[in-house]
Amino acid sequence: MKKIALVLLVAVALSGCASIVGKATDSFAKNLGNAVLNSEDPATVRDGLPAYLLLLDGLIAGQEPGDKSNAGVLLAAAQLNGAYAGNFTQGDAVRAKRLSNKSLDYARAAVCLSDSELCLALDKDIDAFIAVVNKDENTALLYALASSWAGFLQSNSEDWGAIADLPKVDALLMRVVALDANHERGLPYVYLGVINSLRPEALGGKPEVGRAYFEKAISISEGKNLYAKTALAQYYARLVFNQELHDQLLNEVINANPKANGYTLINTLAQDQAKQLLASGKDYF
Repeated sequence: MKKIALVLLVAVALSGCASIVGKATDSFAKNLGNAVLNSEDPATVRDGLPAYLLLLDGLIAGQEPGDKSNAGVLLAAAQLNGAYAGNFTQGDAVRAKRLSNKSLDYARAAVCLSDSELCLALDKDIDAFIAVVNKDENTALLYALASSWAGFLQSNSEDWGAIADLPKVDALLMRVVALDANHERGLPYVYLGVINSLRPEALGGKPEVGRAYFEKAISISEGKNLYAKTALAQYYARLVFNQELHDQLLNEVINANPKANGYTLINTLAQDQAKQLLASGKDYF
């Protein structure tokens, strides 16, 4: 599985720690999350977030086993580990795998504290899993599990046993958008776009469905999420060999103003990626 961006999860993860020690921490966590998302310097974010990862690991290590109130911290840790693995491991596949594995472990632990029926369904066959997911109404929990699972699959793409769980991630994301089409500023639609654009139509992929999902994410953000455009170029346009659309989208991203409340960091990363894709496109097409 190709890279799926997770940066927008950072603010959710940071603010998810709010319940740890009260209102003062709540305010700090939310402000920190906003500062991260509005940063124009990905290197500072990359270098600074590991301290927060260690803090969360320490808090989890001190938890009382079985306490349902621990789920919030586990979810925050799952999302932040996944976000870091997907964006800031600098091509270190071993480190990315280690962090994404931990992300999924934390997400599964949170699910099992919060939702016993979903917990029991995690390792069941796809039909049984979907039946449980489609009754679940905990949007945040479903999305946290889906995003962590997607990151895990990304880092374990050589493991066909792991990739076999991709339909479960799809089911979780479909349930999330059914419950809240605007959840996390439309990022679930980016995941769905990637999932449906991994293979050409002749091999079972659904690239046109994927394109519609990417365009939905762009619409929800009112065009502010430049990564959705980069992903549309990378996964859809390349898959169907549409160089005109590919280059148009990437040039739009490169020439756009990356500053937008809640999107600046992901937009800055998207612009760097767009430049690389535009350069490599000369050999691809």
